[in-house]
Amino acid sequence: MNIKERAEKAVQLKLSGGYNCSQAVTAALAEETNLTEGQLKQISAGFCAGMGNLEATCGALIGAGMIAGLKTEGNGTLKATRQIQEAFHDRCGALKCKDLKAMTDGKPLCPCEECVRNAVLIYGEVMGLE
Repeated sequence: MNIKERAEKAVQLKLSGGYNCSQAVTAALAEETNLTEGQLKQISAGFCAGMGNLEATCGALIGAGMIAGLKTEGNGTLKATRQIQEAFHDRCGALKCKDLKAMTDGKPLCPCEECVRNAVLIYGEVMGLE
């Protein structure tokens, strides 16, 4: 599965109602790790609605950072997550869930589905995936 297909899988998982933003991203990127989708769903369960429902850092972004940590085995993770964060901010307009969900002209700055899609695509770009 290529990165665009993984991004669309993440969106479908989010839209299914059974996954939060962080879970959708980690499950869609499960092939990047030695863990199952189910294990990743459990690990990332508490990172919805901006880091445990605090409207802080976007859960999709946290999910991408978790997978980067697993993929790099902790070596170079900080650099990769920094790149993911910067690209996410450029593409989505913010890093915090509260800001991403802020309504402008009757719609959010970046809907959850787009945050999930972008987190997976940006992960792929930073990690050199196609």
